[in-house]
Amino acid sequence: MSRQVVAAVCLGGAASLLLVTGAAARPVRRLRRLAPTPRQGRPNWWPDRIRLGAGVTAVAVAVIAGGWVGLLTGLLAGVAADRLLRRIEPRAVRERHLRETADLPLAADLLAAALRAGAPVDRSALAVAEALGGPLADRLGRVGRTLGLGGTATEAWAHLRPVSGAESLVTAAVRSSNSGAALAGALTRLADDLRAERSTAAEAAARRAGVLIVLPLGLCFLPAFILAGLVPVIVAVLGDVL
Repeated sequence: MSRQVVAAVCLGGAASLLLVTGAAARPVRRLRRLAPTPRQGRPNWWPDRIRLGAGVTAVAVAVIAGGWVGLLTGLLAGVAADRLLRRIEPRAVRERHLRETADLPLAADLLAAALRAGAPVDRSALAVAEALGGPLADRLGRVGRTLGLGGTATEAWAHLRPVSGAESLVTAAVRSSNSGAALAGALTRLADDLRAERSTAAEAAARRAGVLIVLPLGLCFLPAFILAGLVPVIVAVLGDVL
């Protein structure tokens, strides 16, 4: 009788364990079914689009040239195409950089105004980020959050270093945190300097555009002038001489 009781207890415990395990496993299976299956990314050994484009260029040059010269020329053309294509900045990245550079003077003025109103640096950066919007606001938000979490000024303001023209702002902010100097005045002067530099760069670009516009016109008019003006005169003089 005792063996039967022990066997029954063991069977009952096993059945209970199976029921508990199955009940615990069902939610996991359901969650796995509900969770989206991650997309398989590109394998590490598979070349990216730039490398594929460079490879197609190398093959095309090799086929056109032919022979050992074609192989060598195709290899050089593929390497050159890969280097050139990787230097081309994507349009989205270029527009992001341009907008960050354009918003930098306004951000410096807003930071100076917030600091003059008595707000701490981290709160000022977060307030300007909320009011400004755009890619530069994301960087200022990271600056404010880093300062609020106890990060150093060097670590916080390093988020602005990739922005063109922000090196002076970063240097002034770090110097102010180390020495206690007023940052608002430095930011105002920096905003004025950035606007002056932008105005000078716009004038230089306008002058350069004028020069570049004249070059195609000269290349078009010079052959026409030679054919219509000089060639008939030369032909007439040679006809009289001969």
